[in-house]
Amino acid sequence: MAENYVLRITAGADYDPSQHVEVPVNTSKPITIKSDRADIELNIRINDYKGLPRNSPQTSPYFSTEPHAYNRDQYSISFRFTPKKPTKNDDGSKGIKATDLQFGNDFDHPIRDRLPPGFNTAMSIVRWWIDPGLDGDAYADKPFLYGPALSSFNTIHVGKGNVDEEKGGLWFEEGGDEDGLETREEVGAPLTSKARMKWALRADSKEKWMFEYDQTYGFDFFNPYLNFSDLALNLPGFQLPILRYWDGQGLRPGPKRSHQLRYVLRNKETGEPYLVILFSLYHKDYVNEDGSLKEGAQDSFKHHEKPETQDEGHFDGDGALKEATEQLGPKIEEKGNTQTSADDLD
Repeated sequence: MAENYVLRITAGADYDPSQHVEVPVNTSKPITIKSDRADIELNIRINDYKGLPRNSPQTSPYFSTEPHAYNRDQYSISFRFTPKKPTKNDDGSKGIKATDLQFGNDFDHPIRDRLPPGFNTAMSIVRWWIDPGLDGDAYADKPFLYGPALSSFNTIHVGKGNVDEEKGGLWFEEGGDEDGLETREEVGAPLTSKARMKWALRADSKEKWMFEYDQTYGFDFFNPYLNFSDLALNLPGFQLPILRYWDGQGLRPGPKRSHQLRYVLRNKETGEPYLVILFSLYHKDYVNEDGSLKEGAQDSFKHHEKPETQDEGHFDGDGALKEATEQLGPKIEEKGNTQTSADDLD
């Protein structure tokens, strides 16, 4: 089934896809996205990539560089983020509160009737072991799943980081430049990724951290769980062919459908986005040989009626959680939300 679809990734500063630019996947040169809210430099890397633009590199040296080779990471959303001071409604603050800067997924239409069996178990696995800061409502009319950027990104670098072709483009080490390290020390932020992510779950930690205007931050979001080659979600204890439920829409006979997944960096307080990334799966019938889209391609994203219910069989939620525990160990919340010591890390 996956061979019938072609992935295209676009990005922009707003939700309007007509204002987006196509992202050249697995190239080392970042694309630049500017708005009155922030300046962004973006790289997206996907292992075993077969999408648009045509003739894109199939992979990136990023995936053969540690720690990604050991992790077997499958994709990366990596970017420089330089927030700008608002020209309107300026409240006099020096930056964006850590409680307000969010990263995650959202949708324009309900998906509650199309969620797969075991969805709640999958969310438990994510929240207990992978991203405990994640919150949202998948059953809302406009579903969303956001986490604080401070705890959701695998890597945060206070500074510009590097562009390294041998590592696939933008490259950030947890920490920062000289001034960035000093800033982290002032607020007590740990200098390792796992420790910082855990530290950032605490309310008092988020109150101390500020994403300052005109300061550049390096973010990298990556994991081994979402495989774009075979279009599968592979969580410990939970496996799902995502094409069946991508964008919450089951496959059905009739007109060929296309599907979208949206990643957003946004301000919780104002609701304004800084970066919107669209992962769009087009049925191959809508894509020309040169990679351009045929007439009607965008209409294939239109939301249709609920598909007929199908017998999905029994889902063993207890078994899935047991398998996740065996693979991942104690839940993060079971380790406590105190600051992590070096002995707590693997």
